[in-house]
Parts: sequence; structure tokens; C-alpha cells
Amino acid sequence: MESMAQEKLSSILSADALGAAFQAQSELFERFISMARSPEEPAVIKFMLRKTIEISIALTGADHGSLILLDSDGGVTDSILSRGNISAEPASVLIESAFKKGLAGWVKRHRKIGLVDDTKTDDRWLTFPDQPYRARSALALPIISGEVLLGILTLKHSAPYHFTQEIVELMRITATQVAMVLENACLFSNLNHSLHSLGKANQKIEAYSRALDQEIEKCRQIQMSFLPKKLPQLPDWKIEEFFFPATRVSGDFYDAFLLPGGYIGLVIGDVCDKGVGSALFMALFRSLIRIFSGQTHLCKHLCESFTADNQQRAGNMIIQQESIDAEQSNPLIAVALTNEYIAQDNDMCMFATLFFGVLDPKSGKLVYINGGHEAVFVTDQNGVRERLLATGPAVGTLPQAKFATKEIQLQPGEILFAYTDGVIDARTPDGDRFTKKRLNALLSEPADSALELMQRIATRLFAHIGKAPQEDDITILTLQRKNSRLPD
Repeated sequence: MESMAQEKLSSILSADALGAAFQAQSELFERFISMARSPEEPAVIKFMLRKTIEISIALTGADHGSLILLDSDGGVTDSILSRGNISAEPASVLIESAFKKGLAGWVKRHRKIGLVDDTKTDDRWLTFPDQPYRARSALALPIISGEVLLGILTLKHSAPYHFTQEIVELMRITATQVAMVLENACLFSNLNHSLHSLGKANQKIEAYSRALDQEIEKCRQIQMSFLPKKLPQLPDWKIEEFFFPATRVSGDFYDAFLLPGGYIGLVIGDVCDKGVGSALFMALFRSLIRIFSGQTHLCKHLCESFTADNQQRAGNMIIQQESIDAEQSNPLIAVALTNEYIAQDNDMCMFATLFFGVLDPKSGKLVYINGGHEAVFVTDQNGVRERLLATGPAVGTLPQAKFATKEIQLQPGEILFAYTDGVIDARTPDGDRFTKKRLNALLSEPADSALELMQRIATRLFAHIGKAPQEDDITILTLQRKNSRLPD
């Protein structure tokens, strides 16, 4: 992905601007290492893993859940429960028993999903004396990355036959996302371990630095896998992107994907803060938007995972206009549901600004939510036609936040231009920002294509930055409705 980004960058920038951009990235590498030393990183990772369990419980309607983490040899490294932890000695005894005779052991040996319809009739389920919760059905999933078993996620419910085949298939898909989160957690843990070791053995600095570089590069590759490898190709539309992170891991993200009913989802977002924590939450936000919008045919069934109160709150989170088509706007509920998951018990105070639009390629109508993000522009041959301003707060800041849904009709030749604040906040060596004023001036000039518009803005932007360090990620996403003058 990095080579693709470099090729795209090379095609639209001068040699001097390209050299300055890569030099700025190199200078910021040391700054990233300093941020990775933060004592809060382990708390971010622990929070991410606990949030993974909570999301799985919400998706399936389970009562309880747990995640057992394994090392490369199959040994238990940690256990995380949906509600608090138990002391080390009882936890060790329970896990050892479960691995010898229980469902977790069966999943570990067979590396298959274990479904227990009724714990009273399935020999794989162990009932321990004096346990506070009695499960009647259970679902255990192996979390696998490549050939390595990273952990086992177990979900329980008090009623028999709770976990249907529909839920099993949904969790089979979700397990892939969980594996990526765990892989990230392992890599970041190794990263911090390497950093601490550097301070204890100065004579091994060069060797550890190479290992650290490899770990960060692997983190970057995993994170880049969350971005779309190929944008959707539509007969009468052209989608273009430009993504240039300030460091090897980024808090920016963009996405474009097919939705039920022939609609297209378009997302651009910016997670607060920088570094590893921001990168982890980038993956979480992207995954939640995909799951909640792309699985709309399961939405009614999955709403049972909420309490009646939560379900009512979720329904009130988006304000829908009567004139907006319900089928097209349904995927936008993903913004409200994502906000609810992130905002509740958000001890890390992480949030993201994002724009999520759902396009009907046949009519050109776009319905959207702008959650605290920069204004998205619609341009034509006369310049800026309209600005799509925020319709709600940043996602993850407030439980029960309200997000208004709006719509716009895109005409042939018009361009939808979305960006992150790394564009307008880019500085010269003297500290002069690029500013919204400069961006508005460039958008006001006519452009025949989205690619021409991005070439113009990127060239001016990196000429403005010059040899200054790039302080923030730069992301641009454009959508253009073709007309007869546009090439395929």
C-alpha cells in the first residue's frame, strides 16, 4: 500500500515537493517512538480488547463474554471478562479446567467454532460449583491470524438455543476483525517491550532499533489493511483518494464500499490524538461503520442485543427528514450505534470526526451525516456550489447524541470533495498554516475532473509545506458524477 501511495504522490507532485515530504516523514519517525513510550499505551490496548468483547455481546445479544489470550506456544497470557476481572488464582483454576475438559479446550484443539445449544446436554460444557452465573447456551470462537491461535472468545446466554446460525455466521465474519485487533495488541506490546529494553542495554541499541523498525513497519502494514485496497468502479461515477500519513501509523481513515440495495457507502474520518492509540481506534471506528451499515438486513435481529432502553435511545439518535428515502438512509444508523459503543465507558476520551454518505448511483442522490467533521464541498464549473456542514457532534463524545440526516442531489460533472484537517493545518517552516481560505480559493477554480482538482491542491499543499515536518495526516476523498466530457 505504501508503494501505491508513493506512486500516486509521484504522479501529482514535483520532485522537490516529493523529496521534502519524505524528509519530513523521516524526521517524524523519532517523534513517533517517543509517543510509543507513553505509559498510557497498555491502558489503550486493554480498553480496546474489552471493547471488542462488549461489541461482540451487543452483536449477538449474549449476557456475558470472555477473551482468553494465548501466546505462540498455546499458553495463556491473559484473560479479560466483559464485566471486571477475577483474582489471578481462581481465574487460573477455571481456565485450566476449561482447557482440559471444557468448550475452550475443544475449540483450542479443533480450531473450530464451538456452539453449545444447551449446556445441560452438551458434554463440552463444564459447570463449576458456586459460580455466580448459570449459562444455558454458549458460543466460542477461535481467533486466528495466519496459522497462529491468538485467543478464544466465548459468549454465554442464560437461555438455551440462543445463538442461531445467523449469529454464528455474523461472528465468523467479526472474528476476522477481532484477530486484527489482537494482532495489533501483540505487536504494540512487543513494541513497548523493545523500547524498555533499549534503556537497559545501550550496547544493543542498533540491534533493537532494527527490530523496533520492523515492528512498526508491521503495525503500519496491518493498519493499512483496514483501508480499501480497491475503490468501487461505477459506470457513471469516479471515486478518487489521496492518503499521506504523517507517521507510519495514522488516525485518519477513508472507505468506499457496496451496500445492500445497490447503494455505495463513502466514509472519511479523523481520530483524535496521534500515535498507536489513535491507530487502534481508527481500526475500531472503520470496523464498526462497516459492520453496522453493511449488515443492515440483520439490523432488526441485532437490535435485540440492546436493552429496551438502549434500543429506544438508538432510534432517537438520528433525526430523519420525512422526504429522505428510508431504505437509502438505513445504513446511516451505523454512526449513532458507533457513537453509543464508543461514548459509553470511554475512559480514554477517544473520538473521531467523520463524514458518512450513502449514494444512489442511479439517481445521484446522496444522503449523509457529518459528525463534527470539516465541511464537505460540492463543486461544479462555477466553483463551490454547496458546503455540507456538520449535522451532529464528533462521534464518541456524548452518549445519546443526535445526528441529523440530510441529502443532496449530485449533477453530472459535479465533484464531492472531502478532506481531513491535516490539509488546512499544514504549516510552512515558519509556521504559516495552509488555512481554509487557501483551500476555498483552489476549490473555487473550475476543474474538469476530480483527479485534476486533487493534483492542483496536493501540488500547492506540499509546496506550502516545503521542508517543514508534516504534523498531521493528510487525507482526501472525492466523488464525481461523470458527464459526456469526462473520460472513463
